[in-house]
Amino acid sequence: MYRIVALYHFTRFPDPAAVKPALLEICLHHQVTGSLLLAQEGINGTIAGPQAGIDAVLAHIKSLPGCANLEWKEAASDQPPFGKMKVRLKKEIVTMGQPDVDPTAHVGHYVEPQDWNDLIRAEDVAVIDTRNDYEVQIGTFEGAIDPETASFGEFPAWWEANKDRFHNKRVAMFCTGGIRCEKSTNYLLSQGVEDVYHLKGGILRYLEEVPAEDSSWQGDCFVFDNRVSVGHGLVEGPHELCHGCRHPILQSDKARPEFEAGVSCHKCFDTTSPADKARFRERQKQMVLSRERSLSQNKT
Repeated sequence: MYRIVALYHFTRFPDPAAVKPALLEICLHHQVTGSLLLAQEGINGTIAGPQAGIDAVLAHIKSLPGCANLEWKEAASDQPPFGKMKVRLKKEIVTMGQPDVDPTAHVGHYVEPQDWNDLIRAEDVAVIDTRNDYEVQIGTFEGAIDPETASFGEFPAWWEANKDRFHNKRVAMFCTGGIRCEKSTNYLLSQGVEDVYHLKGGILRYLEEVPAEDSSWQGDCFVFDNRVSVGHGLVEGPHELCHGCRHPILQSDKARPEFEAGVSCHKCFDTTSPADKARFRERQKQMVLSRERSLSQNKT
């Protein structure tokens, strides 16, 4: 059984490059895989591995400057969710492109999962889904507004174009695990919005703690590991990943003429060039050969 941990923490790392070597080393030493991002504003990512290995990595992260209060969300999988471990240096741990946004200064009001339904059903509350469009397509909260953004960096421009819609409204926002809302609520506060709220722990904590019969969630929640999507109780959902565009698809979508394993689906068939598709086919071929070699070695 593999333990999966999603985490983020905003803190100040004056030199993220100095943090990287020891963090990568302890992950590799304990057979922990996944991806972690380091920036001057903090750390973000998802990792998986054995219980002892995850404990060791979390202990190391908590020992970093300002990370003693690190929080994370857990799940489990019978299969390894990631093939290898990456620790990457970035300008932002979640890209918004607003240099003045600082979640360590102040953010919106945190709302516990058990209080979220009452808030979003109030007549004076506007609910905004801050995730990317392909994530929203497979599930969201009832009545939530979809900004239809392809990336989080588009959110400020969307807000500027739509802010008049929210005059005299309280604004409640949510995302997968909470990280985007740390930035988006700080941004809205800087834009003069007074009553800003966000779901503490994000959709994942809501699905974990709120029973399905009491839920306002509709559909599945996209996750960035090989589970692809999860539902209530964080049970793995029905979606797979198109390795051409990295968007979620259903088993029925694989019967469509645009689908080619590892190359394309109906969502991306018209957006990639013949050269792209040829490159993806070669990648898929090498992946299949690698799996076959691995299976052959395991039999001997």
